[in-house]
Amino acid sequence: MDDQGEADLLGGLSGALTPFGHRLMARVYYADTDFSGVVYHARYLEFLERGRSDFLRLAGVDHTELAQGKHGERIAWVVRRMEIDFKSPARMDDILTIETRTRDISGARIFMAQRLKRGDDLLVEAQVEAAIVGEGGRPRRFPKEWVAAFVPKADF
Repeated sequence: MDDQGEADLLGGLSGALTPFGHRLMARVYYADTDFSGVVYHARYLEFLERGRSDFLRLAGVDHTELAQGKHGERIAWVVRRMEIDFKSPARMDDILTIETRTRDISGARIFMAQRLKRGDDLLVEAQVEAAIVGEGGRPRRFPKEWVAAFVPKADF
């Protein structure tokens, strides 16, 4: 496969950057649900994590490079705080859209807003505060070269 074909494939798997931030599609599988066929509440965290991780990936943040210390030391992303509003349940075989946008960047922290939708129906809203930490767990400033990649050009 040539480089463009691989980029197209990865772009599809990783969703797409949008004027507001990032959009990713995901299917609900049996493993995501409880005995009634409704998505188990903890699984929503995994859908939201996929959205944030793929947003970072497409914005140019390589998780493998961070973990290998290619920026002078090993760096990790950690979720510091999360607020979730469950509006309506997702069910087995639903196709979900995970939307992620940056609200603010301050020092070592990034504040993100996320929505999980089924078509036009809003199922979950989340506010996330994440931070960048070094090997010893101490906060590291958000690199200036990343800021432009995360600033939204439009709202949801």
